[in-house]
Amino acid sequence: MISTAVITIFSLIILLFSVIAHELAHGYVAYSLGDPTAKYAGRLTLNPLSHLDFFGSIILPALLFLSGSPILFGYAKPVPINPYNFKDQKYGELKVSFAGPASNLLLAIFFGLILRFMPNAVILANPGVQIALTYIVAINIWLAIFNLIPVPPLDGSWILFSFLPRGAENVKMFLKQYGIVILIFLILFVGWLWADITGFIFHLITGQLLT
Repeated sequence: MISTAVITIFSLIILLFSVIAHELAHGYVAYSLGDPTAKYAGRLTLNPLSHLDFFGSIILPALLFLSGSPILFGYAKPVPINPYNFKDQKYGELKVSFAGPASNLLLAIFFGLILRFMPNAVILANPGVQIALTYIVAINIWLAIFNLIPVPPLDGSWILFSFLPRGAENVKMFLKQYGIVILIFLILFVGWLWADITGFIFHLITGQLLT
């Protein structure tokens, strides 16, 4: 039986590398569009030290864990980009914004399909593998869903802004001004909805129930 402490530490490691993959996706798509800002900043690397945010990557997840929060959340330093360098000025920011959540969803699908088609004999012989894959898939689905919420500073807000008409500046200003307040409200009172959506997508990918 794997202890709760081991599972928690493993979950935090998965969370760390998942948010790093998220930021890398932003940087690589920006680079493919002609913006070398992230590359020059040394951020197109898997080295965690280049991405760690002291509060978002260490303090926040630790506080959530110690407080017994049902939600573990963290973030890496945002990858710097300069949208004025994009070859695609019309949809460049949309592509870069969507790249982060898409990377997490692709990771969830990749490892989820491994979990779905893994022989029962392997699972019975290595129960830790099933647990590890389950957490990898669930955390990446959760990150993708969370970051698609159309509230600043999340990626979903920039995706929303890309589709809003020019006359919707008041909507943008409102969301930028009160985004953090709205986000805290959603975390405190609508967290169950993300859990339900995560469980539904997890079942679609793996064919298993998320417990």
